Amino acid sequence: MSRRFIMIAALLGFFGVAIGAFGAHGLEATLEENGRMDTFETASQYHLVHALALLAVGWFASQNSTRLVLWAGYLLIAGTLIFSGSLYILAIADLSFMGAIAPIGGTALLAGWACLGYAAWKASPE
Repeated sequence: MSRRFIMIAALLGFFGVAIGAFGAHGLEATLEENGRMDTFETASQYHLVHALALLAVGWFASQNSTRLVLWAGYLLIAGTLIFSGSLYILAIADLSFMGAIAPIGGTALLAGWACLGYAAWKASPE
């Protein structure tokens, strides 16, 4: 499973950079017209940060593959897709209802971090 998380982290990182660059260069006029440049930047920032977090989960899973670590990885993936994805859609298409979906992704991200922390605490020999 650690290999899968690392591969997905690499994909998330790749697409995070690509989408961020496209937003900065190809969508700048649309984002400014919609007044959503900050929203897009937030989506991109969380996207990239959680790609790195998933990379750490992949490493941790290689050392200690438990259900909690697996849940942490799955929740970080789902949370990134839902949170950043809904904000990207909100920023580009100016669909206001997508702002109500972002907290679902945020909750998944929080749960992923909590699972990771708890898994690390349980695995600690101290």
